[in-house]
Amino acid sequence: MKALPKKGIALATGFGLAITLSGCTGGSPESVNSAESADYTTREVSDGTTDFVIVDNPGDGAQLSYSAEGGIELIEEKVDGQTLAFKDINGNGELDTFEDWRVDPAERAAAYAKTLTAEQISGLMLFSSHERSPGDGLTDPQKTYLSESHLRNVLNAGGSDVEENVTWVNAMQAYVETLATDETPYVPANFSSDPRSEAQSGSTYTETGAGTSLWPSVLGLASTFSAETAEEFGRIASEEYRALGISNALSPQIDLATEPRWLRVSGTLGENAALASELAAAYVTGFQSTYSEDGENLGWGLDSVPTTIKHAPGDGAGEGGRESHTAVGKYAVFPGGGQDSLEAAGSVFAAASDSLGMMTNYSIMLDGDGTPLLGDNAVGTAYNTEALAYIRDEIGFQGAIVTDWGVMSGAKDEGAFIATAWGAEDITPAERYFTVLKNTVDMFGGVNDATHILEAYDLWNERYAAGEVEVDADTRWAESGARILTAYFAPGLFDSPFVDLEKSKETVGSAENVKAGFDAQLDSVVMLKNDGTVAEGEDWSDKTVYIPHTYDIGHPGLFGPAEYTEGATLSIESAEEIFGKVLTDTVEYDADGKVTSMTAPDLTGVDAVLVGLRSPNNGSPFSASGLDADTGEWYPFSLQWAPYTADGDNVRKTSIGGDTLADGSKENRSYFGKTSRISNAADIDAFNRAVAAVDASGKDIPVITIVKANNPVVPTEFEAKSDVVLVGFGVSDLATLTVASGGHEPQGRLPIGFPIDMNAVEAQSEDVAEDTKTYVDAEGNDWKFGFGLNYQGPITE
Repeated sequence: MKALPKKGIALATGFGLAITLSGCTGGSPESVNSAESADYTTREVSDGTTDFVIVDNPGDGAQLSYSAEGGIELIEEKVDGQTLAFKDINGNGELDTFEDWRVDPAERAAAYAKTLTAEQISGLMLFSSHERSPGDGLTDPQKTYLSESHLRNVLNAGGSDVEENVTWVNAMQAYVETLATDETPYVPANFSSDPRSEAQSGSTYTETGAGTSLWPSVLGLASTFSAETAEEFGRIASEEYRALGISNALSPQIDLATEPRWLRVSGTLGENAALASELAAAYVTGFQSTYSEDGENLGWGLDSVPTTIKHAPGDGAGEGGRESHTAVGKYAVFPGGGQDSLEAAGSVFAAASDSLGMMTNYSIMLDGDGTPLLGDNAVGTAYNTEALAYIRDEIGFQGAIVTDWGVMSGAKDEGAFIATAWGAEDITPAERYFTVLKNTVDMFGGVNDATHILEAYDLWNERYAAGEVEVDADTRWAESGARILTAYFAPGLFDSPFVDLEKSKETVGSAENVKAGFDAQLDSVVMLKNDGTVAEGEDWSDKTVYIPHTYDIGHPGLFGPAEYTEGATLSIESAEEIFGKVLTDTVEYDADGKVTSMTAPDLTGVDAVLVGLRSPNNGSPFSASGLDADTGEWYPFSLQWAPYTADGDNVRKTSIGGDTLADGSKENRSYFGKTSRISNAADIDAFNRAVAAVDASGKDIPVITIVKANNPVVPTEFEAKSDVVLVGFGVSDLATLTVASGGHEPQGRLPIGFPIDMNAVEAQSEDVAEDTKTYVDAEGNDWKFGFGLNYQGPITE
């Protein structure tokens, strides 16, 4: 492919005359095109590997950037005495609609989509598999999919080291410039990311430039009950994303948490549709905006990141809490509210429909009788015509829709790994792409090769000729191209794709951003019980505390065998920042490094016991939990640590979802009579060991229990023996320990209720919010949605 020819700067005058001015761009560190201060300026920047030019337009004009070695030149235009610069991205010497940063992004996108080839738009429909090593730089396999399949949407699943990310991004942006020809117009790379700003227990802050600021999980943002906090998170996270070269967010996850056992509850905004709607809209606003120094929302800009709300039309109703990343959980069931439940979930997506992107869920949605909730076919959402019509027509979403990863592969495909084409396994790949495109989906997650999309292009034209579709393939492809490209033009990706490394180092993980994230963590902590131990102004710096040890045997999954982990139930390092002395168990190990015994210390002189309880671990979305692969036995998820046998009256003896078997009968996925498999049952053993040590001491030592929650938990195992109960949703141990020591008054409230027992969990419906009977403690406090304490008592609205 030949590079665009060098043409210098084309000057667009008020008379429509284009004049070529050679030698006026690039080269020097600081060159001014005119003696007037109102003219644009150019400066050459390097990250040590890639050299590029940054153009600063006067006033509030757009910043531009392009490779110093590439073929892109500038077009000038005089407006009210100012000289403005625009990138001549197609090299024709004229200021086209799509090159004019003053034009609405959607209009620019529609205009540019018409200039792209079918091969290029097919490439735009691709969304790469996970790229986990930014430090490797631009690799040959990446060059292959960029050049041969025209892929431009790259999923950055690596770390947040600034230098590694920026040099990789700039190298790729420079490379894709070289791929532009007269026949193949230029398209920049668009880097995406799943959430990467969440704090976790034991996490510590890195130096500026080495990692992002750390915030609560999405569920933790919900526990703040603050739209302002959600928007501030979006504002800061998007600023840090852009400094890493990331220009698209695969978030927020806004499924309603209607099933408390679901393996992805921690990624949601809770179970209440009104709260989730308010916070989802604020999250999207924060990400998709750029702000002035005084906090004014300026709309789209170079700190903006388009979002991808997921998983439409609303996931979270997996039968028994199972997760649709694997065949074990491919059925979502709606036995309680049916269409009403779907509309409740859809209302959250409607509230956030300003998002430029949306991701569909994997699930086959069934009503309480086991028949499809929408339409007549038991297929995953992307293949469900009626489900996509609901998204487009009822929710009203008109942006780009992408499938979740693996949806275009079937389990019977050769070499299939993550294959989630539920209900469409038996049709050809080309037919799958045709079907999904016909359903108005635009992009395909986890696909690096455009071969099957191009086959679908030919198939589309065959069906058009036969009268089976209303428009030809070029028209349909251009429609998706316009939707996809809007998310490129809106944040200025065509105008300024390169990243200034030195500026990024000052932005990512800055002291100001770190403080904002930690403050949000503190605000998200929920206090559910307090006997007065947690009080404002207490000095714990000379106190001694005891934190017990635990372990987790893990769960095997798609990516390997179970991972064994062990350690203190709360970070000793974080505790040592607050307390004078920290004791823990004496631990013995076997030859494989696994714990064989844990012995509590003598608690003489101990002022408080601190126990961390992680949510009962039922597995991850990729662990295929709920089914024993060796025996074929289905087993229940549990929200308690002790073994739970599902033999109560509310347990289904016949599952709603199930595959059709070879003999025509329906598979029964019931787990009646079976027992849970919690991998971190040692957590509750640690709690009991700590309580026993207190009893043995003969002293009145307060027990402070800190629940590190991904899901609701059943409190009966710990509440009565705890003097204080705090809950942190995806926050650092330093945050919960700060609240426990009186360093910050609790403000959080439960975004989802805590059930009274597993019988209540079995009685509730997977699709209905706030229908679980919740726990009431001895003080009469109901641990339902919205409950939380401060120093004065229950928090009131």
